[in-house]
This record gives sequence, structure tokens and C-alpha cells, in this order.
Amino acid sequence: RYISIYRPSVKCEAEKNKAQWKTMGPAKVAVPSPKNFLQKHSKEPKLPARKKEQDPKKLPELSVPRRTDCPVMGIQSKKNFINTNAVAVITGLPKKPQPIYVDRRQGDKYLLETSGLLPKYIKKKDYGVIPKYVTRRNEERERAQKEYEASILENLRKKAMKRLTDEERKTLLQGLKKNWEEVYHEFQGLPVEMDTIPKKINKEKLEIQMKQLEHDIDVIEKHKVIYIAND
Repeated sequence: RYISIYRPSVKCEAEKNKAQWKTMGPAKVAVPSPKNFLQKHSKEPKLPARKKEQDPKKLPELSVPRRTDCPVMGIQSKKNFINTNAVAVITGLPKKPQPIYVDRRQGDKYLLETSGLLPKYIKKKDYGVIPKYVTRRNEERERAQKEYEASILENLRKKAMKRLTDEERKTLLQGLKKNWEEVYHEFQGLPVEMDTIPKKINKEKLEIQMKQLEHDIDVIEKHKVIYIAND
């Protein structure tokens, strides 16, 4: 039969490139020993061994006297506690009674301070005073507004803008209204029947002029401050 001459080289290459995951069936790996089974609490963290005391006979210090300790005897005081207490009561300030209230004539007594009936909050020194953070915020807002106005004026100065005075604004407004009246008078003189193209074009032109003049008048009346370029 026919036998390929490349058979030895193919077998050598196959043996060289062979790996566990290229085999047929389960991989031949070492089987774990049955003696190394998972035991209970084997994965829990283990605490370090407790250190033994050097002297196991030594007891901790107690905050109470021992049973074998003897009290100090023979100490006497010449202080007269009766006279001392009497002098303290005589010279001391009298105790002020707590304010109370009752809900009815033979009712129960309640403390007035915790009842909410005593207007103690309005008697505070800082009651009705504007908080510091509000004052600080108002000052920051005013400073920001001044900086904004200064920047606007600076930009206008750089762009060579000029502000119209009240007289110039009134004059401009009167001129626009006068132009609108003239255009409106011309619009009133148009014929009723628009049967030619020039008549229609003239009517549309007058309507556009009137709308533009109305828009300009509305803008000038709405804005009190107007800036124009110095051209």
C-alpha cells in the first residue's frame, strides 16, 4: 500500500504541539489525595495565640479595699457642721421657684419653660437680626453687580459705543412715529381694488415699512437705555 514520505515529520510535529487541552477525553492531571479533605472552620481567620502573663500569681489592682485592709482609725475633725450649714443657708441666695402653669383651677401643674407658652425666643439678643451669611451674600451680590456693570461699560468703551440721552431718544421716537404716520397716510391712499402687479408690490412695500417702524418704536419704548455705535 502507499505510505507517505512525510509521515514521520507529521507525527513528530503532532507530538511536539500536543497539550492537555488538545487531548481527547479528560486531561490527565494529578488526583487530590482523599486525606486532604475540607474540614470544618478551616477557612476561618485564626486569632494569634494569647500571650501568657509573666507572673501568673500577680493579681490585678482593685479599686476597692481588700478584705484584709484595715481602715484608718483615730482621725477626728473639729469642724462644726451644724454651724457651717446654718451660715451657708443664711448667707446663700434664696432658690427661685420654677414658673409653672395649670390647665384649669384644680388642674395639674406643668413647667412653663417647656410648655411653649413662654415667648423666650423673641427675647433673644439676635432675634430679628439679619444672619451674617445673608449679609455676606447680599454684599457679594452687590459687588458682582458692580463688577458686571463695570465690565459692560468697559466693553462698550472698547467697542466705541455711545449711549443715547433722553432727549435724543425722545427725538428718535418722535421721528419714527412721524415716518409711520406718513407711510400710513400713503397706505390709506391706495386704491381698494388691486388689479395690477405694481399696485400689489407697492402695497406689500408699504406694509413691510409699517411693520418695521412699529417694531422699532416698540423696541425704543421698551428699553430706556440705548447704545449705538460711533460710526
